[in-house]
Amino acid sequence: MLVRDRMTREVITINSHTPILEAQKIMKDKKIRRLPVVDNQKLVGIVTYNDLLEATPSKVTTLSRFELTYLLSKMTVAEIMKKMVITVSPDTPLEEVALIMKQNEIGGVPVVEDSKVVGIITESDIFEALVETLGVEEGGSRITLELPQKPGILHEVTGIVKKHDVNILSLATFYDEEHPQFRYVVMRVAVRDPGPLVEELSQHPEIVVKHVWVSPEEEV
Repeated sequence: MLVRDRMTREVITINSHTPILEAQKIMKDKKIRRLPVVDNQKLVGIVTYNDLLEATPSKVTTLSRFELTYLLSKMTVAEIMKKMVITVSPDTPLEEVALIMKQNEIGGVPVVEDSKVVGIITESDIFEALVETLGVEEGGSRITLELPQKPGILHEVTGIVKKHDVNILSLATFYDEEHPQFRYVVMRVAVRDPGPLVEELSQHPEIVVKHVWVSPEEEV
């Protein structure tokens, strides 16, 4: 899955001369937390909701409400925006974007193509993709397995599932640094009574069934 598959294409942007109060209103009205700053069709910065909060004078200030409003009305986003903007392209893999966000502790990045902002992708987009990838809304049963780091072991798992004529809705692999000799597989299957399948999986000498969870009826 690529960024272009999940990004928001209708991006709301502002220019560097936009007053801070106007940027605040845009974020509030549009229910967004970040605005790319574009001058002459070129990305020159980004301003976030937290940036705007930090720019607001403290409540302990001696300035009057009128003075505060006047001060903020004169400030533009150029004074507070981050000029070193992390961006991605539409063809960046989604997992790479997730890693970029984690490493840089940010909640969203502009998507740039041919020097133009063509979209934005946020942590909410990543979360929705994860929910879809794991098949959370598909119902069925969720089976967590502990497997040895051995070539072909996952093929053996899917072979057992096939024997029971059960469809795999999603499958994800995770690793634990404390147990590098194992991989953990979370498999969602289209069956509400996974008993027979779980029993045969458990009989395999190298497969450990760690957890089984059946989706509630209303989620199916």
